[in-house]
Amino acid sequence: MDSDNLPKLVMEIMKKKKAEEIMKLDVSKVCDATDDFIICTAQTDIHSRALADTIVQYLKEQGVSPDHLEGYKLGRWVLLDYLNFVIHIFLVKERSYYNLEHLWGDVPKKTI
Repeated sequence: MDSDNLPKLVMEIMKKKKAEEIMKLDVSKVCDATDDFIICTAQTDIHSRALADTIVQYLKEQGVSPDHLEGYKLGRWVLLDYLNFVIHIFLVKERSYYNLEHLWGDVPKKTI
């Protein structure tokens, strides 16, 4: 699997699993740690963990495992770090509070 296609596949998985406000931020020009942030909103903590589980399982089947996972237990902001891209699964309140889209407002964005 070409690693450049993985962010697009992650976004498609999010859409199929009913995530909302799915967005990819290309931070490659302004951040040395990663190339892309993939952000979505889940409706409940159970939904956010289910999204994370589905993404991790699918990517594992493609031979890719996360380097780091945070926030899974509470499910309000789940972060999956795949080095070349970082996935942020937020609940509505947390997404509004942290507002990554505004923080990284000058980078190219793609929504689905």
